[in-house]
Amino acid sequence: MLKKEEKTKIVSQHRQHEKDTGSTEVQIALLTEQINKLTDHLKKHPKDNASRRGLLKMVSKRKKLLNFLEKESASRYEKLTRSLNLK
Repeated sequence: MLKKEEKTKIVSQHRQHEKDTGSTEVQIALLTEQINKLTDHLKKHPKDNASRRGLLKMVSKRKKLLNFLEKESASRYEKLTRSLNLK
């Protein structure tokens, strides 16, 4: 789970305008941070299958959002994947 300070920092880095909290880029950035934290958790607790299921759901959702963004705007997709070190 992300703390409020971490969330606001991520949102401020990836938002499109001042009041943007739910754009595709912001959602992908937040999911990426949650995925990274959950991956670290699963390295310590390999038998936590409930968390593993949640991780797989998050990865799937992020993939769908990335596909949507790539179709919508290739330049925004490239910029985001570079900034988040994806692919």
